[in-house]
Amino acid sequence: MSNLSDLNYMDSYNAIVGSVVTFLTMVLGEHWILFALFLLFNVIDFITGWMKARITKKENSIKGFKGVIKKLGYWLIILVSFSTSLLFVEIGEVLEINLSITTMLGWFVLASLAINEVRSIIENIVECGYKVPVILIKGLDIASRVINKKEDDEDVKY
Repeated sequence: MSNLSDLNYMDSYNAIVGSVVTFLTMVLGEHWILFALFLLFNVIDFITGWMKARITKKENSIKGFKGVIKKLGYWLIILVSFSTSLLFVEIGEVLEINLSITTMLGWFVLASLAINEVRSIIENIVECGYKVPVILIKGLDIASRVINKKEDDEDVKY
């Protein structure tokens, strides 16, 4: 009897997890895990920022609120970048021009913002007194330079 109840539990668990993954795939596409990881980075950055403020005795609710608003802004930037690429792909179909390369716009924006989040997490952790492996810091720097190379070369200003 015990084994049967364990199976029912596993069936329920699999059904729930499967439903969540299916929903995320439907909404965010087959690479939904990348968006979930970015959200996880947002949460970790918020937590490590709070830890840093607590340790340095510089807690400030206004600054924390601004941080949350900044994170929402990042999500809006991601939404705009992917929506823009979708717009160009659809226009390309109407004009019979292959503009599918513009989908890279959203992915580069997501990658760039993810690097910024991880850097912020590392900065917070270092300011809390933890040591971070140099290879992680150098690896992020290299990834950032590769992703932002074109932007730096053109010196875009707004």
